[in-house]
Amino acid sequence: MDKNRLKSIIESILFIWGDPISLEDIASTLELKKDYVREILMEMKENYKNETSGLRLREIDGKFQIGTKQENEPYLKNLIKEKNEKNLSKPALETLSIIAYKQPVTKVEVEELRGVNCDSTIKGLLDFDLIEVSGKLDRIGHPNLYSTTDKFLQKFGMRNLEELPDLKELEEESN
Repeated sequence: MDKNRLKSIIESILFIWGDPISLEDIASTLELKKDYVREILMEMKENYKNETSGLRLREIDGKFQIGTKQENEPYLKNLIKEKNEKNLSKPALETLSIIAYKQPVTKVEVEELRGVNCDSTIKGLLDFDLIEVSGKLDRIGHPNLYSTTDKFLQKFGMRNLEELPDLKELEEESN
């Protein structure tokens, strides 16, 4: 397979996964040797150094992750601050509901239910301290498990999760 095509596939894997993913998992997924995948990742890392890209490829303890460039952080903080001052968006409420009812749950499981990428929504909910990483799943990539926080209970006026509305009752009301 063409090297540029492999870069595209690896970029998609890193984007969709969100969390750091090991070289072994990427190589296994692509059915390629680890050394060759590392070579491609290092080329990608150099390409992201181009000042026209707002992304960077980070290596964290042998795992790889796409993130934003540090020099763009002040602008991102402004956006996050503005978003924090607003109410939760419909996608954030949908994601939060799934996490509340299914916790602990992985990002991939949330995305399967919503049918869309949830990276930024989950990041926002983490920033709002409405959800937290409550563990890691023991499977390829060791994805994070997300659960709600005490701040979630406080924001929605609940003492505990048992006070969540019954899903069957909500379905009946909406019909």
